Amino acid sequence: MKKKISSIIISGLLAITVVLSLAACGGNSGGSQAPAGSGADTAEKTTFVMGIDPEYPPFSYLGDDGKYTGFDVEICQAACDKLGIELEIFEVNWDNKLIQLDANECDCIWSGMTILDSMKEAGYVLSAPYFDNTQVLLVKADSGIKSSADLKGKDVAVQLGTSGDQLLESDLADLAASFNSVVRCDSFLKCFTELDGNAVEAVLVDEPVAKDYISEHEGFVILDEELGGEQYGICFRSDDQALCDKIEAAVAELVADGTYKEIAEKEEYADLIPNLIFLQ
Repeated sequence: MKKKISSIIISGLLAITVVLSLAACGGNSGGSQAPAGSGADTAEKTTFVMGIDPEYPPFSYLGDDGKYTGFDVEICQAACDKLGIELEIFEVNWDNKLIQLDANECDCIWSGMTILDSMKEAGYVLSAPYFDNTQVLLVKADSGIKSSADLKGKDVAVQLGTSGDQLLESDLADLAASFNSVVRCDSFLKCFTELDGNAVEAVLVDEPVAKDYISEHEGFVILDEELGGEQYGICFRSDDQALCDKIEAAVAELVADGTYKEIAEKEEYADLIPNLIFLQ
């Protein structure tokens, strides 16, 4: 009896070993793909993984149809079409975007991302800038607030990890010190919710995002005060210069054949045109 049970156990273990061996072989089949951002040339890639902030209209957001859209997303899709590769969208936590990029969770960060000297110093590959941006303050129209000076002793919201957040700790540190508090949220949507609910009196935000918000929500205004000039670009890992070059070349083709302008002229993106560097 013991001998029979032992035989059954041995047979079972052999069967499991065979299954695991087959599974391992299957995982290394010819259809396998290099991890996102492995530094592989786009000629070897079949999918380009775009890291975006999913709540950053009009550059990147979830549309009413449940699909990702936005100016950056549409340009990236068109570039991938030029290169003959599939586009995959990956939602990043904006405060941890570079950590996720380094972890190969996406091939780039492309979502109204401000080019910072700290990124260059850290060795990241950055595309040429494509958009001129400024930081502005969004307030309620009936708040009586006319300038940043009127926010002394008041609460101001900003998205965590954004250039606006960094400005409040550097060039705008004196202004931030005059506030009662800086409320840091993990998305602009939450910042706007705080403002709408009177939890804060203003939101420091990128101008195009503020314009997009007030186009769909009444009772808000942008203060006539620019608090910081900057430019948007695409960020790749340090070993992905070739990938950056190919994406930029594809975008250049979109500019040359008119596709870039055609996308920009869509009603939802028309306000971006004056600041789109490639259309100047």
